[in-house]
Amino acid sequence: MRAVTRPADDAVSALDLNDIARGDGFLFVRNGTGIAGRGVAARIAVEAGPTFLSSIEHVDESGGAGSGPGGPGAGPLAIGWVPFTPGAPGELVVPAVVVGKGPDGRRWVTTIDGADEELAPPRPPEPSAAAYRIEPVTPVEQYLEAVRTVRDAVRDGGLTKAVIAREIAVVADRPIDRHSVLQRLKASFGSSYRFAVDGFVGASPELLVEVEGPDVRSRPLAGTAPRTGDVERDAAIAEALVASTKNQVEHRVVIDVVHDTLLPWCSYLDWEPDPSIVTVANVQHLGTRIEGRLSSPRPSVLELVRALSPTPALGGHPRDEALELIAKVEGVERDRYGGAVGWVDAAGNGTWAVSIRCAELSDDRCRARLHAGGGIVADSDPLAELAETQAKFQAMLSALIRP
Repeated sequence: MRAVTRPADDAVSALDLNDIARGDGFLFVRNGTGIAGRGVAARIAVEAGPTFLSSIEHVDESGGAGSGPGGPGAGPLAIGWVPFTPGAPGELVVPAVVVGKGPDGRRWVTTIDGADEELAPPRPPEPSAAAYRIEPVTPVEQYLEAVRTVRDAVRDGGLTKAVIAREIAVVADRPIDRHSVLQRLKASFGSSYRFAVDGFVGASPELLVEVEGPDVRSRPLAGTAPRTGDVERDAAIAEALVASTKNQVEHRVVIDVVHDTLLPWCSYLDWEPDPSIVTVANVQHLGTRIEGRLSSPRPSVLELVRALSPTPALGGHPRDEALELIAKVEGVERDRYGGAVGWVDAAGNGTWAVSIRCAELSDDRCRARLHAGGGIVADSDPLAELAETQAKFQAMLSALIRP
């Protein structure tokens, strides 16, 4: 295989990455920075990523345009996912054509084996009306009982935290237009990591891990409260979130595990002394930035993804005990929810987000599976946890449902 990277011309640079990915391409973008791909040059296992990409002959005519959204070098990329279950197979897709937009204004196109993909959409998606129904795949009482069971296990000292999720399904009377979904996610969740890989689509606010040369970054989120749209009321809710012992305990567990997992790969690793508020359209979270410098030889971002995923923000702590209890009481097949999604290049650079605020579309695009969950600790109230999942579902429901 042979890849060529060139600067994007004005016409391609002007295209929105969502419009390049549209209904059948690939996307990973945040705040206008990211990648969009079309066509499939290869599908490979996650662990094969950097080795496979390094085997592709590459001609760089970009003048140093770069291969990733902020990453050094130039070359083909792969975009993909790992599932929630630790060690279970994930998949990477090497698009035949990738358009990249860097944070410094760089624009480039990488083409494999002369692929000729139409980058500009023939027309924008047309507004349409459809009939929908929402099916509660996880019975509410089953979810509440699972929360109570985990809460009692924490109180008994068996574990510090575990995340319990529930599933709903959206069923439409006509195929869901993924291009339209991406546009609506951009309008409401532009600061989140928005992604599309086949039928897997979403807008995650949580950075799992990013590797850019020797630099490594993460921003775990844990602890959630609603947003009302009223500035003063939301500020008061944010203050209560920061002051909440329950949410601080939940957040501290995640921070400690992410820090301790990354530290053996780093010459130094630092983090914010106190969590900050991370807001998205309908909820707000406690978040903490973690940044460091990788030791040499440095790991691929995929090694770090596998080591970190699932974090206690989606699994629990201690991990093995939490995952065993989740499997026993939750009754949900999480699949890609709670895992990670992102991109990687031949040098092992990449950005991966936690797979939350997402949906898995069926092959005929007439059904979407959605999951939402929350961290259960000793002070958790089952009905409050149910309300939190309801708020979290709104992100994808607002993008999917247009009657």
